[in-house]
Amino acid sequence: MSKVKEVHIGNRIKAVLKQQGRTTVWLAKQIPCTPNHLYKVYANASINTDLLKRISEILDYNFFGEFIQNG
Repeated sequence: MSKVKEVHIGNRIKAVLKQQGRTTVWLAKQIPCTPNHLYKVYANASINTDLLKRISEILDYNFFGEFIQNG
């Protein structure tokens, strides 16, 4: 059975963005929102699911999978 694990989603978004060599300004333009809004997202352990879906699509990365732990 899968369990939900604790994830600081703001840190994960920031890390994936960095791994992809992209900037906060770039992501803000894609969403669209302000870079300041994204800095607030990075600081939060939780996020609105619609926004997380949008970021997942833009970065082509399944952030929802970060919460699932098999075992």
